[in-house]
Amino acid sequence: MTQCTETTQGRIGRYALVALYALAGLAHLLFADAFLLITPDWVPFPATIIALTGICEIAGAIGLMTRRFRRVAGICLAIYAVCVFPANIKHAIHDLGSATATLGWWYHLPRLALQPAIVWWALFAGRVTRWPFAPQS
Repeated sequence: MTQCTETTQGRIGRYALVALYALAGLAHLLFADAFLLITPDWVPFPATIIALTGICEIAGAIGLMTRRFRRVAGICLAIYAVCVFPANIKHAIHDLGSATATLGWWYHLPRLALQPAIVWWALFAGRVTRWPFAPQS
């Protein structure tokens, strides 16, 4: 089996995702009250879940920086991005339905539409997939 090397673009993409998840994780820990507003009502123990998601984001970012845990971190962050999608939907509905909306469609539409790209980005950064950048056979 041959070992493929990471491209500069792949490394930059991984570092960017690491930064995004590390910052998001810190935000979950430091500004938990803001995340409580967008947590769906059916989520049990929302404050605990928000803290755990922050820890998971930071752990995933750290995992992407290691060779040993990069793949599992990519898979876990991809699953995580799917799991938090209901909160993103609630955030959009809550914010856009509010008379004092702070964010508009300019934020929410791309955020919701790009969720599949974030899932792919995590898998790509974790070297789970190389698509569509794999060499042609």
